[in-house]
Amino acid sequence: MGFHRFYDTWFEQLHHLVHQLTKAPRPPATQEDHHHLQALVRKVMTHYDDYYRVKSLAAKHDVLSVFSAPWCTSLERSLLWIAGWRPTTAFHLVYTEASILFESHIVDILRGLGTGDLGDLSPAQFSRVSELQCETVQEENAITDELSQWQACITISAVSDDAGDIVGTSRVNLDAKIEGLVMVVAKADELRLKTLRRVVDLLTPQQAVEFLAAAAQLQFGIRGWGSHHDRQRENP
Repeated sequence: MGFHRFYDTWFEQLHHLVHQLTKAPRPPATQEDHHHLQALVRKVMTHYDDYYRVKSLAAKHDVLSVFSAPWCTSLERSLLWIAGWRPTTAFHLVYTEASILFESHIVDILRGLGTGDLGDLSPAQFSRVSELQCETVQEENAITDELSQWQACITISAVSDDAGDIVGTSRVNLDAKIEGLVMVVAKADELRLKTLRRVVDLLTPQQAVEFLAAAAQLQFGIRGWGSHHDRQRENP
């Protein structure tokens, strides 16, 4: 319940931060505007740092609760990858936002007028995004394999133990195995945060603001749809 309350507060604060992102001057007309965008990006990234720091403590205390994520809607839980969002989602979001903005400004772009937004990514930026996506896919797969090995280990242990032993000596072994899940979740969260930082670092401040706003709006949308679905299920 402690992390549940933290998450509700953190999520509400994210709404306020996104409001600031959407109100920020774009494109930045002055150096002061440029610094303002940079400050907003740092503020949002600190907010995510806080989330993963507290989540790490919660996982060490009760990793099974963190893994099942009772604070999420049913829809959100159906989309989770190891107790959180799939890191490669960040790249799909970049490509989607870049495509939408490119199409909306295509006349200006054909005239050689830069927009400075996500629809105006340079060839070098696209190349870096592609490289990072490939690296992240490999890291995702490795962590997924670790989870599969952990699940197989737990299953084999449960099958090999007598029913009476499960609540006795084997409970100690189970607790030790649960620590393995803590490590898997920690690696997944580390990859999520690292991916977010890498994407933000390769973008300009304006592009980073747009990316972070789009990522949060996606999160808000999925949670909204999930809440609506859950209410309909509970009140047919």
